[in-house]
Amino acid sequence: MLSEIDWSPLFLTFELAAVTTAILLVIGVPLALWLAGSRARWKPVAEALVSMPLVLPPSVLGFYLLLAFSPQSWLGHWLSATFDLRLVFTFEGLVLGSVLFSMPFMVHPLQSGFQSLPVSLTEAARTLGASRLKILFSVLLPNLKPSLLSGIVLAFAHTVGEFGVVLMIGGNIPGVTKVASIAIYDEVEALDYAAANVYAGVLFVLSFVVLLTVYIINKAHARAA
Repeated sequence: MLSEIDWSPLFLTFELAAVTTAILLVIGVPLALWLAGSRARWKPVAEALVSMPLVLPPSVLGFYLLLAFSPQSWLGHWLSATFDLRLVFTFEGLVLGSVLFSMPFMVHPLQSGFQSLPVSLTEAARTLGASRLKILFSVLLPNLKPSLLSGIVLAFAHTVGEFGVVLMIGGNIPGVTKVASIAIYDEVEALDYAAANVYAGVLFVLSFVVLLTVYIINKAHARAA
């Protein structure tokens, strides 16, 4: 039975989740730092945009991404003609959709972590002549390990479970955009519940183990503090 399973959707899913999480980490840290300390009048607009995937149906986001980056749209045509870049029915498109849809799961834990740090940490580092980058990497982030871990794990796990966004912008191309969630749907439609159970079981166990590890590490960190 297991020898007949096509494992490529699972490998593609984990690759997508890893790439998405890495990009979100690079984007999420400065964005969360700004949101935590900014007093700009349009900050609520930025927070609302970041948080929209929490309440927006995935298919809605995927639909608008499909319209925006379709070769028939001006943006999709310009990207294709200028950079030879296609974001519809490609792995790159899956990454873009996943980054947008999983962003709040990275940004929110980091923002809460930055807001919980005492201002005196930053002020003391400034008086010693530390640059902004040095303050971020040497002072702030080392004190945000639980928040960093939570953001990384939540973003990874959420990307693994995506369906609506990846189906809309990526379609169902084996080896290219067919991730595990879509493979489960295909197997259920084909009434092959045994194969669907294998895919679903792997995702279920992985999600449980990852979340359990986070809770254990955070609990140990809280005791040490």
